[in-house]
Amino acid sequence: MSLRYKIGNYRAKLRDAGCNEVDVNRKRRRGEGEDGPFTLKKPKRGEVNHVPDYPDHHDDNTLEEERLALVEEFKKRKRNMTEIKQKMGLTFSLRRKEIVEMQPMVSEVQERWPALFSLEEISEEFHRITSKDLLVTFRAALDKYVNRLLKLYRARKGAFGPVMEDLLDKLDEETRDIVSQRKTAALRGLPIFIREDASKFFLKRLVTDPEDAVVQGVPVGILTIYEDDYATTSPAVQDVAVVLEGAIILRDLPDLSTAFAYLFGLLYAINIEYPKSLKYTFEAIQTIFFELGSGCSQRIRSLKTKLLQ
Repeated sequence: MSLRYKIGNYRAKLRDAGCNEVDVNRKRRRGEGEDGPFTLKKPKRGEVNHVPDYPDHHDDNTLEEERLALVEEFKKRKRNMTEIKQKMGLTFSLRRKEIVEMQPMVSEVQERWPALFSLEEISEEFHRITSKDLLVTFRAALDKYVNRLLKLYRARKGAFGPVMEDLLDKLDEETRDIVSQRKTAALRGLPIFIREDASKFFLKRLVTDPEDAVVQGVPVGILTIYEDDYATTSPAVQDVAVVLEGAIILRDLPDLSTAFAYLFGLLYAINIEYPKSLKYTFEAIQTIFFELGSGCSQRIRSLKTKLLQ
């Protein structure tokens, strides 16, 4: 008996026993909905619980009933957040199987799992997947590295052209909320320092500008909405929002760093790939800020070395 046959037989037994990670990686026979090439669906970004098994005494039917009850509870004006959290935890394995196996659009996930897009549940889902606290870990890392990042930017600002110089000049001119402004500058400068193009990621518009014209066609982004002309020295920010697949997903966020954290959590929660134009920027957030994953690219390893010097 060949080793390939033995492994196939073993995987079949695992699948029959309810192992979701084996099931989502099953090569479908023709006619079962898999027309494209087979892609192994495995954890790539330090996920601890990528596709967990169903809880004991639960199957597709019982978890679907819990999902429907969860949707109804979330529709209520006065929501029972304790019950929502409990049901989101119970249905985690069903949700992950759907998201990883089917790779649905964000709008489809919103329809089936509306609670997943609340700020509380983005953090909870990120913790379920990675065992990391989303906001606490991100904010602690940003506090740790903000001065070092800005020092790196200033030391080599001439090498990055007018974009980096303009960013740092505007930071020097700020007179209010300096701590938040420094964090914003550190995050905005990161893709510049790594030599990536963030022009279609960090979006801007005036409150009077049409929203659709700015976010249409944007796969992943952060939108800052200004009350006044954002070309002025100290523009008034009305809102910061998260954009996914050409639509605003989160609004009313207090600042860019908070928006960045929740966006990162959503990329894990919905299993969305990092945008190709910013893959090193997000790799830096993943491996340096969150310390997720076992390795990193040479470019990010070099950045990490500079930050630790």
